[in-house]
Amino acid sequence: MKSHLYAGLVLSFWMTAYLTGCGTSPTAAPVVDRSPNAKPAVAAAKKEPPKPYVPPAPAGPAAAQAKPAEPAPSTESAPVVRATPGSEPVIAQKIDEPIARPYQDGDWRPEFHVVKKGDTLYSIALDYGQDYREIAAWNNLEDPGVIRVDQKLRLFPPEGAGDAPTAQAPHATVETATAAPAVPMKSEPKGRKLPYSEQALAQLKMPASKPVVATLPPVTRPETAKAPAATPAKDASSDGKLTWEWPANGKLSYGFGQGSNQKGVGIDGKSGEAVLAGAPGKVVYSGSGLRGYGKLVIIKHNTSYLSVYAHNSQILVKEGQSVAKGQKIAEMGDSDSNRVGLHFEIRRLGKPVDPLQYLPERAS
Repeated sequence: MKSHLYAGLVLSFWMTAYLTGCGTSPTAAPVVDRSPNAKPAVAAAKKEPPKPYVPPAPAGPAAAQAKPAEPAPSTESAPVVRATPGSEPVIAQKIDEPIARPYQDGDWRPEFHVVKKGDTLYSIALDYGQDYREIAAWNNLEDPGVIRVDQKLRLFPPEGAGDAPTAQAPHATVETATAAPAVPMKSEPKGRKLPYSEQALAQLKMPASKPVVATLPPVTRPETAKAPAATPAKDASSDGKLTWEWPANGKLSYGFGQGSNQKGVGIDGKSGEAVLAGAPGKVVYSGSGLRGYGKLVIIKHNTSYLSVYAHNSQILVKEGQSVAKGQKIAEMGDSDSNRVGLHFEIRRLGKPVDPLQYLPERAS
């Protein structure tokens, strides 16, 4: 009897300890329904199958080739589409600025030039075959050395600028005035009282003398001088007849399109040797204001041709001076150059041409 009581106490002790341990565990013990009608338990979470191993992408250039570079976004704006009801859509195209048209037939030069960075009035005049003083006058420039970038300069005279004055000093001409109707000046009969006599009666019966008509002297009137007819402008394509000669006696050092300045030819010589005008004309520039030319002389021969004489040591002519063909205009030197010699150009409508096509042949 005691043994059974002892066994029940031990069993009760262990059951209490077991239940106490299950209650204090942080994880509840799973409960399994083992009844005959119970359904099999479903796993709470399905296990995913293992993923295949993928090696890492190689580093370096190979990686750059694996992924093609995305194209850079275009900076141009998309065309603007304008559509009106009942009409086809019209795509507005970008309109380019109009190209400057020649000022006159046979001449490539435009009427205006827009100043760019690095331009001077002297270089603009040379490039268009004009006199820089005329360009300054046509554009009302007080100082030819001051021009602005993007400034619009007229390259040809404005309309009416070259017309002759309408009034000149009047000269007297003799012109007979239109005579007014002559008014007779009567001198007879004179009203006077005479005593009656046969002689007085005879005088009254005599016929009256003819009236005397006074004439006026010729009148001198000044006549307004008529303006001479305007001389029509010459066609730019009419170059005129020019006979050229060599501006120096030295040998040719470089030809057209060669050397440091490819716009002309080089002629060797000694310092102080004479530089001659290649053709008659007027000096339109004399100075050193064009970079790369040194002491420079430019002669304008007609509406089409200029000649250029560069790197002189001394200039002997002034702007506006007329020169004859073969006249000494400068002395050869090395101004703005690394050797003594003459750089010679011929320009037609401002564009350089090969001087050897105009100079006479000479013994080499």
